[in-house]
This record gives sequence, structure tokens and C-alpha cells, in this order.
Amino acid sequence: MGQKIIKKVNKPIEATVRVPGSKSITNRALLISAFCDGRSYLNNALFSDDTKVFIDSLEKLGIKTRIKGNDIRVDGEGGNIPNKNAGIYVGSAGTAARFLTAALAFSEGTYHIEASDQMKRRPMKPLFEALNRMGSFVECVEKPGFLPVFTGAGEEMRSEVSVDSDISTQFLSALLLAAPIVTAGTGKDMVINVTGARAEGAYVKMTLEIMKRFGVRVKRSDTGFIVEEGQCYEAGEYDIEPDVSAACYFYGAAALTGGSVTVSGVKRDTIQGDIRFLEVLEKMGCVTEDTEDGIRLTGPAEGRLSGIDIDMKDFSDQTMTLAAIAPFCSGSVTIRNVGHIRKQESDRISAVCTELKKLGVAVEEYEDGMKICPGEVKPGVVETYNDHRIAMAFSLTGLKADGIVIDNYECCSKTFVHFFEILENIYQNT
Repeated sequence: MGQKIIKKVNKPIEATVRVPGSKSITNRALLISAFCDGRSYLNNALFSDDTKVFIDSLEKLGIKTRIKGNDIRVDGEGGNIPNKNAGIYVGSAGTAARFLTAALAFSEGTYHIEASDQMKRRPMKPLFEALNRMGSFVECVEKPGFLPVFTGAGEEMRSEVSVDSDISTQFLSALLLAAPIVTAGTGKDMVINVTGARAEGAYVKMTLEIMKRFGVRVKRSDTGFIVEEGQCYEAGEYDIEPDVSAACYFYGAAALTGGSVTVSGVKRDTIQGDIRFLEVLEKMGCVTEDTEDGIRLTGPAEGRLSGIDIDMKDFSDQTMTLAAIAPFCSGSVTIRNVGHIRKQESDRISAVCTELKKLGVAVEEYEDGMKICPGEVKPGVVETYNDHRIAMAFSLTGLKADGIVIDNYECCSKTFVHFFEILENIYQNT
């Protein structure tokens, strides 16, 4: 594990940036392509730790893939898993862990799913319980409610289930993505009843949109969702959007330095919920413009950002980004309704508050958020907790304050392998 010294910039950042394809879209499209009957092409895919373990898992299951440049070819097996008794390793990838578990739980055979120590600590119980209620078997190997597991389809599958979306909407997305397997096996519509407050979250909407692009339409009901019997995924070509979550770090850099950044390919009509972070930056004093290349954001003069009180439930991955620039605002920044991020790669609320306090920033930690007061930032080493978003977010703090060092900066390879190279290139050319 290495350390990265972040160089303070003394003038506005001016840049056009290209970011990789969306991780969230790539991994959803990979699973769907594996379910298709025929060959699909995924263009501008993300290549990171999370997508590599997903592709490797598909290969171990007997799904053939081919990588060429930034594109992936997937030879779908029409919902069939060729290797009936396979073992896969999902690493620290929440999408791979949740989506593949659901898919394999409805598939004939017995499958062993292993994970990294970090992923073994992340909750899986609501998904396991839903799968068991549907007639699948999910056998926890080490600790109830957590990976690793053995799983596979039971003798009699049911097509109606309830799932809690509060801890993670990935549980709901996993069931939705696997629904065509269930309907094919039972000959009935799949009915998913949703409890919790996040059934209409941004990532659920993303899942529904990608399913529709591959030919499966989902109906909403009073209690959740219905996937009608008789639908199957259709193979084809799919262009993956640039990762808006990644783009936001560079927009944050422009906001913080009073500069301008364009991220190529980022458009208003994206299916990614993190685009709402631009609305937050606009309220704080930034200006955005649609250009032919992509959205351009310009920060206020000298980065004089206003404070804000904001509910970030539907784009909570940007909690860390906003927190990292908050000490430099003219007023306090309050982030609300993000309690679920305590159970992601790290306890992100605790981690962010702890690291800001180490840098001399006044912070109030809440169960579901935080309040950050403006003030001088002291030099210090930021612990990342092996969490890619903490590593990338706190690099922004270092653009405005001297002496910020990111420990274990390489953890950003989970979703954005070349992040620090691109950031360094920007401030070298500013």
C-alpha cells in the first residue's frame, strides 16, 4: 500500500476530462448479456477491479467473454449456466456479490460464492432471506447473513417475494435482473413486493432502464414490481455511459478552485442518479453548461462556495465528495438521509467524520449524516479504509489545502484505476 501526496493548486483548474464507463451500468449489462440467447456487445465498458471479478465469475460459470479495447463481447446462454457446480470469487464488488447470488440461486446446480474480507462484512441477509422464501437454498459457510455461501435452485420455485430496500437497493435490483429466469422456470409472472423507503431510488431506476433496453419491461404495482412471464433478454449492442460518479470528482475540483471542467460524454439525460450532484454544486454557486462534448461546470470566483443543507439519499455516493470540499465553503454543509452508507465498503459516515476531524475540521456526526463547518484544514494523512470513494474524494481536499496525503491510494482501482494519473495530469497542465 502506497501513499499519494496531493499537490495544492494555486489557480483555477481548466480541463476537459474523459472518464471510464459506468461501473453500475457495466455490471448490470454484463449479467443481462449472460442471460441473453446470443452474442451481445458492450461498448465503452469499465475495466476495474469490480468489473474484472464479474467477468472472471462469468467465465468460471461457462459464459464466454472477449475483451477488445474498451469493449466486451458476451456470448449469452439464454439463462442457462453451463458449469453446474462452479465456484466464483466476487472480491469486494457489491454488484457482483448481490447480482450473481440471485442469478445462481435460481439456476440448476450448486454454486460456491467466495468474497474478500471487506465484502464478507457487508450485509446480505435481506437478499438471502428473499431467495430462501422463493424456494432457493442459500447456505452460509462462515457467518449467518454474510458471504461466503453455497446456493442454487430448489425443487419447487415460487414467483412472489418481498424484499427490504433500506440497507441496499442492490437486493431489489438483483431480484429484478434475475426475474426472467424465475418466470421461465415457473411459468408465472414474478411479483416483487418492496418494503423500505428506497424502492424508487436512482439505482433501481437504472436497473429498470437497462432491462428495458435489453427487451424486458417491468410493471410497477402498488406494492412493488411485476415482471410478466414470457419475456426474455434480447442480445444486441449496448453503449455504456461515462461514469457520472467518477465525473463528479472533477466537477468538484472545478468548483473548489473556481475553474472550469468539461467531462466528455456526460449528458443531462443520463440514467445515472449522481447527475443530481451538479444541481447541488449549482445551488452552491457553480454554473453548468451543455456543450457538444459534454456538461461543463464552472466554479465561482476563487472557489467561494456557499454552504448547503441537502438530502442525498438518492445520490449518496457523492456524500464523500461534498464532505471533502465542505471545509472551504462560506457556511456549514449538512448532509442528510444517507444512513445506509454506513454499511458499504466502509462505515462511510464514521470514516469521513473521523478523517475530517484529524485534519482539524469541526464536524457533527449523525446517525444518518453529518454537519461540517468551514475552517482551516491542517496537513495530515487520510486513511482510506480501503474505500475507493474516500480516496478519490479527499484528493479534492488536497487541491485546496497544503500537506494532504492519501494512504492506500491504490484502492481506487476498485472502480477507477487511473484516477490519480488523470488528476495529476490536470494540475500539471493547469
